[in-house]
Amino acid sequence: MTSGKMADEYGRKWDRCLADTAVKTVTGLGVGVVFSVLFFKRRTWPVSFGSGLGLGMGYSNCQHDFRLPYLVHGRMVKDQ
Repeated sequence: MTSGKMADEYGRKWDRCLADTAVKTVTGLGVGVVFSVLFFKRRTWPVSFGSGLGLGMGYSNCQHDFRLPYLVHGRMVKDQ
């Protein structure tokens, strides 16, 4: 793999990582707001817990993605 291709893959991993973390954090925040309003009489801890859970899951997925350098997401690789 050339340096340019490695840099492109590294950039794609960062983009995927940030997008995944953002989606999980916002989803956790939304679930926390719903639980806070419906079940916990407008306390704030479900919001913090939900967003923290989403942030932690996103971080864990990023670590996994960066530790597997040969994982190719959704592409066919031809054997040469």
